[in-house]
Amino acid sequence: MKIYLDIETIPGQSPSLIGDITETISPPGNIKKAETIAKWEAEQKPAAIEDAWRKTSFQGDRGEVVCIAWAVDDGLVDVVFRTPDHLNGPSNDVSEAEILSDFFQAIKKESERQHGRRPMYIGHNVRDFDLRFLFHRAVILGVKPPFHLPHDARPDSESVFDTMYAWAGYRDRISLDRLCRALAIPTKGSELDGEEIDGAKVWDFVRDGYADKVAVYCQADVERVRNVYRRLNFELAQQWPEVVSA
Repeated sequence: MKIYLDIETIPGQSPSLIGDITETISPPGNIKKAETIAKWEAEQKPAAIEDAWRKTSFQGDRGEVVCIAWAVDDGLVDVVFRTPDHLNGPSNDVSEAEILSDFFQAIKKESERQHGRRPMYIGHNVRDFDLRFLFHRAVILGVKPPFHLPHDARPDSESVFDTMYAWAGYRDRISLDRLCRALAIPTKGSELDGEEIDGAKVWDFVRDGYADKVAVYCQADVERVRNVYRRLNFELAQQWPEVVSA
């Protein structure tokens, strides 16, 4: 059973998080004068705090899952997403714990339907990011997966196929967008009529009330991953243009 997976995450929404981060931000060591320090704190510290806070979207102990998309084998791409309550935007009234539970239950149901076929999770950087982030959030929120989530899979594990490592190896990296370009697979943004979105912009879309667009983007990434996987395993051949003789 092949499970193609992608998640989108946002910075932590805990009111105390900004305060915790602020305490860790200090002027560069080469700034000594009181007036220079004051100037730095007034002009540059807010941006440094914002930057550090945004980076929590990549930290499972601080960031949050806002969207999960997946597809099983050749099936349609499913998605669950949420809008944080405090944004007062168009909310679907779903919590982070609920989307985790919905995803876990959907996989459990599909596994039972397939009589317990061993799952293989497929994604881009899925081993080090998506699966581990889901595990961290599940532990923190007390949402126990009803099956083994291979967040600690070894590189040679048959339970995970990581398209990034399959292409670049473990000493290099390649973005999904760049790999799609190399393989002539529709790239990021093509599903939103050219509107650009990537992991770094997810929070901006969610904050502005466009969590639904993030969901579309996340679903498209799952389809991209599925096509990349098929290309890497020679299941989907490149369609070269027909040569027309003169």
